[in-house]
Amino acid sequence: MPMSASPAAGGSIVDPVRALQHTLYRAAKADPGRRFHALRDKVFRRDVLWRAWVAVHRNDGAPGIDNTTLADVKQHGVTRLLEELASELKDGSYRPLAARRVFIPKPGTAEQRPLSIPAVRDRIVQTAMKIVLEPVFEADMMPCSFGFRPKRSAHDALQVLVDEAWRGRRWVVETDIADCFSAIPHDKLIQAVEERVCDQAILKLLRVMLRAGVMEEGQVRRPVTGAAQGGPISPLLCNVYLHRIDRVWSTREHGVLVRFADDAVVMCKSREQAEAALQRLRDLLAELGLQPKEAKTRIVSLEVGGEGVDFLGFHHRLVRSRSRDGRRPVTFLARWPADKAMQHARDRVRELTARRRLSLSVGAVVQDINKFLRGWTGYFKYGHSAERFSKIRQYVRMRIALFISKRYRRSRHFGVRALLNFTPNEFGLIRLYGIVVSPRAGKPWWEKLNAGGERRR
Repeated sequence: MPMSASPAAGGSIVDPVRALQHTLYRAAKADPGRRFHALRDKVFRRDVLWRAWVAVHRNDGAPGIDNTTLADVKQHGVTRLLEELASELKDGSYRPLAARRVFIPKPGTAEQRPLSIPAVRDRIVQTAMKIVLEPVFEADMMPCSFGFRPKRSAHDALQVLVDEAWRGRRWVVETDIADCFSAIPHDKLIQAVEERVCDQAILKLLRVMLRAGVMEEGQVRRPVTGAAQGGPISPLLCNVYLHRIDRVWSTREHGVLVRFADDAVVMCKSREQAEAALQRLRDLLAELGLQPKEAKTRIVSLEVGGEGVDFLGFHHRLVRSRSRDGRRPVTFLARWPADKAMQHARDRVRELTARRRLSLSVGAVVQDINKFLRGWTGYFKYGHSAERFSKIRQYVRMRIALFISKRYRRSRHFGVRALLNFTPNEFGLIRLYGIVVSPRAGKPWWEKLNAGGERRR
């Protein structure tokens, strides 16, 4: 089903779905008190549903409880399925299936995270809802919120920590919200949505989605809390609910809040301000029926030689630069992959070189490792990560040598020799030493440090 487009001034092509989103965003931004009452018909627009299918297909994913895969949908006919969904949404007969509940390990820990997998057709509808609702709520979102928002990334959030530490905010409150996605009360979540949406058909559809429940061990559970983590619309609903914290937060009184979905830090100028900020967070969360995870909640003073904080996979530590060209040393916030991130990388490499994969060729295993390492280093290269990259590289080489020795039933020494000598490029293993490590995503780091050094001289 081709996406419709029409020529605009200057010969450019107008994307009707993007145009719809821009219109909704501008209308919401122009009138912060406006409540939207005519959104239902936009959800079952054919181009919106097609865009939703493209997003679902791109994300791939496992089937839901109906065992329908993306390949099954193609065989059935994508256009045919979208027409069926549009008809059900239009006459109000659409009913989502319960999501399939699975548990996945949390990186670097022994804990498991519950993940709910909706059926493919339900993922399409949720994505269509997100396409329509996101621009309305995005118009209200605060600068302190970074998670699951368009044109904002984890690296943007991380940069705030660097900038605020540079400005002297070196007392940090770190926390995350306990079971956030599963603990949000449905009634209060709908109230938060109603602040901007009064279209009863949309509100009814959201209630139906929230009450669809999850199937676990053959039993369907329909809790009265939670936006099931794993559904395309859940991150948006989480942000809409937690926006109530963002909008009442006082930077002057409690410091700079940085929130990435349910993970948060507050950068403060004193211990007293940090303690007040933590109490303010507890009070605001309690009003929402939530609470911080005590095991991950603490106040840290950033000092050279002191402890640091972990946030979004990075460990942050205050360090002092070496004297260069007669310049005075500069104190700044450095970051590198946290211990949990390192353990996650080692665990993944160990899985890819496990005994059960001995039937694969060494080259095939190395290709799989390269695919993982490109993603992992692509994220962590925006940090002072060279030393830790080197450690991962050494671990990878050791695991590949061990894999070779097991595959050919030879000694470990044989595996090492094979890795070094049998091919000119270690079976194509990427060289992490050659990856450019940049402490600032898209921005020159040393220019700022040098400028700061000049100011201090």
